[in-house]
Amino acid sequence: MSASRLWKGALCCFIAAVAWGAMFPVAESALHHLDPFWFSTIRYVIVSALLIFLLLWKEGRQAFRAEGRFFMLWMSGTFAFTVYNFGIFWGQKELGKSGVLLASIMESFMPMLAVLIIWAVTRKRPRMITLGCVIAAFIGVLFVVTKGDLGMFSSGEFKPVPLLAIFIAVVGWVIYTISSGQFKGWSALRISTLTCVYGSATSLIVVLVLSAFDQIQAPAISELTGVWPEMSFMIFIAGLLALLCWLKGIELLSPVNGMLFINFVPATTFIISIIQGYQVSAAEILGTVIITCALIVDNVASRRAHNSQAKINGKRSKTPSRSSVAQQT
Repeated sequence: MSASRLWKGALCCFIAAVAWGAMFPVAESALHHLDPFWFSTIRYVIVSALLIFLLLWKEGRQAFRAEGRFFMLWMSGTFAFTVYNFGIFWGQKELGKSGVLLASIMESFMPMLAVLIIWAVTRKRPRMITLGCVIAAFIGVLFVVTKGDLGMFSSGEFKPVPLLAIFIAVVGWVIYTISSGQFKGWSALRISTLTCVYGSATSLIVVLVLSAFDQIQAPAISELTGVWPEMSFMIFIAGLLALLCWLKGIELLSPVNGMLFINFVPATTFIISIIQGYQVSAAEILGTVIITCALIVDNVASRRAHNSQAKINGKRSKTPSRSSVAQQT
């Protein structure tokens, strides 16, 4: 990998991670005025429109064909842009200031959760070091959730439903990430655009039905204009720019290397939250450090295992088989 490719990829992944880390404090401000379901839907309806323009410009109208994969595109988009966004932002709002940090921490926990889901689907147990890192990451999340006080689970401060909503949201995004491998031969921009469009359509239908039954309230124009700075950031920076930067960074660095930059998500959230006056507890810091270290250790171990396997395969390809030797003689 050339130095230029390395630095470009690192910069792209860094920009995406910092944008996503800033997303939660910014959303926290907007959610004081907007319903989280309408907030998420409006955001991604606009992002979908921007992605449609980009895909049409880069790949033409033929890129919008589902090619028999409509159901898979719709399911993937629903998990990512409906389940994830509704769960993460509703849970964050219900938990208050602590929900900002927890949502960010769960974002960095995604690679570990992906290991468990792949294990459940393929029945192929991961390496012991990976399982150890997953357990360590769970302990880190426990520190953040309880702030070091396990008695919280039996107190009135414990809110299991919002916590479950955030967890389900993260599972939704992990499923989306894993399922993206089903669209081989498609560009990342095409996958993102079509899944975002279908997922946003699902979100729009859900909020319209909920509003019709008075379960949630559609925002007034004055409410939307009152949060236009936050909404602009969520659409253009944490939405469009972060997504495109992440996809480009992963393309340049590979998923294994790019995943390390997820650590900048909670770090950015911590810094912004502290600036905003949130008193971060020692347990929250410790939990974040544990998760970060677990992710780094697993990443390094995976890279070494991948390199070792590549060397073994390379040696095998250079060693002539018995049949080829026989043919030569």
